[in-house]
Amino acid sequence: MNIEIERKFLVKNESFKNESFKKIYIKQGYLNTDKDRTVRVRIANDQGFITIKGASSKTGLSRFEWEKEISTIEAASLLLLSETRIIEKNRYLVQNEDFTFEVDEFLGDNKGLLLAEIELNSENDKFKRTTWLGKEVTGNVKYYNSYLSKNPFKNWI
Repeated sequence: MNIEIERKFLVKNESFKNESFKKIYIKQGYLNTDKDRTVRVRIANDQGFITIKGASSKTGLSRFEWEKEISTIEAASLLLLSETRIIEKNRYLVQNEDFTFEVDEFLGDNKGLLLAEIELNSENDKFKRTTWLGKEVTGNVKYYNSYLSKNPFKNWI
């Protein structure tokens, strides 16, 4: 079984960009946003993906995740079926000792929101906190991309 273990944080400033080793443009939509399972379609640069995620654990740290690469033509066609707004963002990859932070700079209706995720091997893994890392929001549904697709950041203010 594929279990994703990750922690999510707000980001204080854009200094992470200086530490980034890669930038990826992502466009994604949701075919299903049920709280117990989501089905996401994504185009990341020139690659397409379909992903199914299960409900989060009680701690919000882990959940089932299955992902398969599909053609960008298939992904673009499936994005047209999205039940929600399309999310666009730039993802920056930042090395953090044995782990990699994925820092998302949201665009469009979610512009101004910066979130960092770090995937871990176990819920007890330790990692170095960076100076740009802010408040932890792991398990807070408000910061899930599926939530943002229905309730964009621009409406929070």
